[in-house]
Amino acid sequence: MNLSDSRVIDAERDQVWAAILDPDVLKLCVPGCQEMAGTPEDGFTATVVQKVGPVKATFKGAVTLSDMQAPESLTISGEGKGGAAGFAKGGANVRLEAQGAQTVLHYEVEAKVGGKLAQLGSRIIDGFAKKMADQFFNNFQEHVGAPVPAEDTEPESEDAPKKGWLKRLVS
Repeated sequence: MNLSDSRVIDAERDQVWAAILDPDVLKLCVPGCQEMAGTPEDGFTATVVQKVGPVKATFKGAVTLSDMQAPESLTISGEGKGGAAGFAKGGANVRLEAQGAQTVLHYEVEAKVGGKLAQLGSRIIDGFAKKMADQFFNNFQEHVGAPVPAEDTEPESEDAPKKGWLKRLVS
């Protein structure tokens, strides 16, 4: 399964770069993540609980970051084993593009599964992989910066609370 998309994040590129390297932010953003530890240099270990179709599994795996060109791009690769359910592995090429005070995060995701999960069929697996990628990048967009309003919505008032932990931290 291959997927590519982009998100506009209401934060400076350096802030987005720092957040994508932070295990606490990643834990908040990965759907079903129970624990995440490690460093960008050594890689991260994670425990993720997910239900794919009728199969519910706890995946224990490792995530590595490579090809890091701060603060422009990196490759995220991961593999998890879910016991009898099988395994999942994949990666994402992420590119950050500065756009004024905002950052456009472009990503290309590739995912593969094996074991019982692979027996569910490509439609279920592809749908699940797309949902997971969308949830991760939507969560990341929400946690790092306030969502960018659509053209036809009214801007927030000055008194409205700002979203995004990093933006609050820096302000």
